[in-house]
Amino acid sequence: MNKKKDYYEILGVSRNATKEEIKRAYRRLVRKYHPDVYKGDRKEAEEKFKEISEAYEVLMDDEKRALYDRYGHAGVQQTFGPSGFDWAHFTHMDDLRDIFGDLFEDLGDFFGFGRSIFDTFFGRGWREKHERRRGRDIYYDFSITLEEAAKGGEKVLEVPVSVLCNACNGTGIEPGTSPKRCPHCGGSGQIRYESRRGFAHYVRIEPCKYCKGTGQIVENPCRVCGGSGMIRKMEKISVRIPPGVEDGTQIRIRGKGEMGEGGPGDLYLRVHIRPHEVFERVGNDIYADVEISYVDAILGTEVEVPTLYGKRVVRIKGGTQPGDLIKLEGLGMPDMSGRGKGDHILRVKVIIPKKVCREERELLEKIAEIRARQGNKGNGRGGKKVKKGFWR
Repeated sequence: MNKKKDYYEILGVSRNATKEEIKRAYRRLVRKYHPDVYKGDRKEAEEKFKEISEAYEVLMDDEKRALYDRYGHAGVQQTFGPSGFDWAHFTHMDDLRDIFGDLFEDLGDFFGFGRSIFDTFFGRGWREKHERRRGRDIYYDFSITLEEAAKGGEKVLEVPVSVLCNACNGTGIEPGTSPKRCPHCGGSGQIRYESRRGFAHYVRIEPCKYCKGTGQIVENPCRVCGGSGMIRKMEKISVRIPPGVEDGTQIRIRGKGEMGEGGPGDLYLRVHIRPHEVFERVGNDIYADVEISYVDAILGTEVEVPTLYGKRVVRIKGGTQPGDLIKLEGLGMPDMSGRGKGDHILRVKVIIPKKVCREERELLEKIAEIRARQGNKGNGRGGKKVKKGFWR
């Protein structure tokens, strides 16, 4: 029989390590031995994960840790039974959820492994048994202006959240009635399964599926909340919007979802940016049109233009062509990572009048004659002018 490794050695901590140090070590090893990131054998990763979780179970429990420190593995053998540690003995599901929530929950939809982590290590039944106790997540959409997205900051929203039902005080039981003891588990909330294999005696304890581990059967659920113990109401929540937030970004608020037996779910706020009358966002750059007269395009001018950060005076060079781009560096959207800002880019639109007064026409004809004497330079690809007075 192989000698079991020291729990402290497995987690890479000292024998006087604090719980915070143990938790940090466990988080680090979880990152390393997740099968989707571990470069070695998948089976090896699963076995290693179980090994470090066993060490975590013992060292995070004061009583188990004291027994282990005094008697070694023999001190905790009675706790786990003759077959040793399995996932039914793991009591730190909330810690595990926090770790996996940070690591995989937000990325699961993109990379496809957010849910499978529980199936991989504990089996689908373990996940269904534990996850169903947690309340459902709530998704809420809200919109902001482009200026608000650029500036960021705090925004107060009125969103639907789940709170304890006042009628039943969160019990889910109709006032004036009482639940009955579950006949399947005898009120313990657990079902004990025993089996023998040779001289070995195996015991497996699972939550009762009939009463969902409560030990009670509610025959008369609360009429106000339908037996959930929670009701939905509107609540004001302050949300921090990061500068440069993009359309479709989700902001997660823990514990504001629907209540479940194992605690509430989370609230996900989805940001939508309303279309702007003047500006168009492309990545972190802002595009806008600036209109100038054909005279200003030829001679050059200065114009005042709006930006996300107030008005700016821009110099238009002489000879500017329709469609030319003028870049105002650093006046675009902030990058969400804090790496500077995009640019504000002006698209030049040259306005050609459909009609001109007699005086302006005469001046233009004189200009046309001057240009003709210079060899029609700048007539473009349309060819030479063949008729005088081409505006008439």
